[in-house]
Amino acid sequence: MTADYSICLGTAGWGLWHSPDAGETWTRHRRPFPLNSRIQALVAHPTRPGSVLAGGDTGLFISHDSGAKWERIGAQGDLPTIWSLAVDPVDPSILFAGTRPAGVWRSRDGGERWEKLGVDIAQECSIGTPFVTALAVDPDDHDIVWAGVEIDGVFRSKDGGDTWTHLTNGMYDPDVHDMKIAATRPKRVYVSTARDMFMSDDLGDTWQVLGIKEKWPLPYARGMAVKSDDPRVLFAGCGETTTGERGHVLRTADYGQRWEVLPLPVPANATLWGLATHPADPNRIVGFTLFGEVYVSDDAGESWRKIARDFGEIRSAVWVPN
Repeated sequence: MTADYSICLGTAGWGLWHSPDAGETWTRHRRPFPLNSRIQALVAHPTRPGSVLAGGDTGLFISHDSGAKWERIGAQGDLPTIWSLAVDPVDPSILFAGTRPAGVWRSRDGGERWEKLGVDIAQECSIGTPFVTALAVDPDDHDIVWAGVEIDGVFRSKDGGDTWTHLTNGMYDPDVHDMKIAATRPKRVYVSTARDMFMSDDLGDTWQVLGIKEKWPLPYARGMAVKSDDPRVLFAGCGETTTGERGHVLRTADYGQRWEVLPLPVPANATLWGLATHPADPNRIVGFTLFGEVYVSDDAGESWRKIARDFGEIRSAVWVPN
């Protein structure tokens, strides 16, 4: 194992944790994060190595040194609670934030000022208040922006966020947990929900259900990651329920038709909530459970090591080169 990368973890109530040495040592950052901050979203900057954005219930923050130091962007209260973030890969001064109550916001100046976009998202759902769990900007056409909502399905914009379409054809479960774009030919968009996974190869106009209940050992889908040097390969985290006591990481190399369970060193203590990758090393994956465990693979999931400490309730993770 080499220690030439940093890991950042966003937690529910314990703010942000940072390891500068691949998970060997950790620091809990208290500044500039207010006490008991919930960091729901972490995203690596697409063009500035070492820059990371963090968002949650106390605002938006940025690090320019792989997570060692942080500063606030704008002011607390500029946005509702942030649940998801995306950076335009062509013009990184354009940011998108997904919030609770459900809304999609756009900034054209790196997060200093925001406008709420006209996405017609439900204001109430079976869990109370919907929220935007996933955002993505198409890496080949940055005018195409995606938003996934828990609970109101998937929305797409083809004009950089100015107008939006609700995409429902074939998606029977609107409880969206994650969304990823695979640069296959044709391009594929994957969505995980509470009851299944869905794939579209026509930019979301229609969706195909992958039928995970028959293919996975546990039926509840959470985070996903596409292998950056092989878009045929998709990793997924699963569990029993939101707060289940078991979890797995799975891998498919044929667009979700067949899956294999990857060998964690010990049984996971909860649902595998999220998976973090970075194009600097397509074989490295950082996975985490809802209840604080972190696992790292440096060989595309063939083997894993468990980080020696636990972190409470983890909501997001990112790794970046030092």
